[in-house]
Amino acid sequence: MPDDPRDQIGPALGKVTLPEREHSPWWQLGMRLMAALAILLGTLLLVYVERAGYRDGNDPEHNYQVDLVDALYYTTVTLSTTGYGDIAPVSERARLVNAFIITPARIGFLVLLIGTSLEVLASQGRDQFRIARWRNKMSDHVVIIGYGTRGRSAVDTLLNNGYTREDIVVVDPSAVALADARSDGVAVVTGDATRREVLMRAGVTRSSQVIICTGRDDSSVLATLTVRQLNPEVRIVVAVAEHENVPLMRQSGADSVITSSDAVGRLLGLSTLSPMLGSVMEDLLTYGEGLEVAERDLLLTEVGKQPQSLPDQVIAVIRDETVYRYFDPVVSQLARGDRLIVVRPARELPWAPRPGTHDEDSSVDEG
Repeated sequence: MPDDPRDQIGPALGKVTLPEREHSPWWQLGMRLMAALAILLGTLLLVYVERAGYRDGNDPEHNYQVDLVDALYYTTVTLSTTGYGDIAPVSERARLVNAFIITPARIGFLVLLIGTSLEVLASQGRDQFRIARWRNKMSDHVVIIGYGTRGRSAVDTLLNNGYTREDIVVVDPSAVALADARSDGVAVVTGDATRREVLMRAGVTRSSQVIICTGRDDSSVLATLTVRQLNPEVRIVVAVAEHENVPLMRQSGADSVITSSDAVGRLLGLSTLSPMLGSVMEDLLTYGEGLEVAERDLLLTEVGKQPQSLPDQVIAVIRDETVYRYFDPVVSQLARGDRLIVVRPARELPWAPRPGTHDEDSSVDEG
């Protein structure tokens, strides 16, 4: 399944796409102001050099001659289209310069000033419209709190397993995380995830799952409490650094708690005791190559069979929201509605269907 629905359209043949340079609004405004100033100074220089061809109708004492101040005055009123008419070109050369140089400069000057204002207003209106439409459509999405290494890995895993970028919202206060999430094409809410208003903007009340990986256990506890208060039904998965904080995280409302330090330490220990076993464990946790651990529906053709007899290597069975090991007598025969936790090749095979990608009938009752 493509990560982005737009990938289904296919690229246009022969189309060349170049990377776009992103600049801040202040940089763009500064460049436009500098261009406007350049037009102003250039026009002033033209008028002052040709000052003998201009006459100031309000200055009889100086024989109606134009000086630098008069040239600056004429330039500003001309470029702004005010045009009081007290200073006017009288020579043929000055009139030609006004017609073919100063008039286009006036148009460019106005385009810069008016275009900047219109672009700011249009950009703000466009962004507000897009955000409003996104909020109306956002439902049953996944909220990722914290976009560090673990957060990005979680997003990659979701994208590789059928989610689209439109199904994911990232919450993080860091400007670096904001830039990373934008470059990855997911929606971002900037702010502290322990604050209700920030989580409300991320649509937590309408989300189906929340993944919390802030990097600090105290922040994760506060975020979990706030999320659970806003949405009592959402599934919350939290990563903690210390195993001793697992009970506290569960009491705070987390449905599943992953201890990152223990997991890394166990992999290090296994790799030391048995390098090959450590490699296998790392392979199971790596998506897209070798082996993978996956959850899938039980097919109708598999009902009544033993877990060990299936083509997939079944390691656990989920029945009535309870996980049983494959050798547990309770699941010695598979029943309708069971779900399987299996180890299988990462590359999809006909005998190892992923839910939703084949036409096999599931044993789960629909409707």
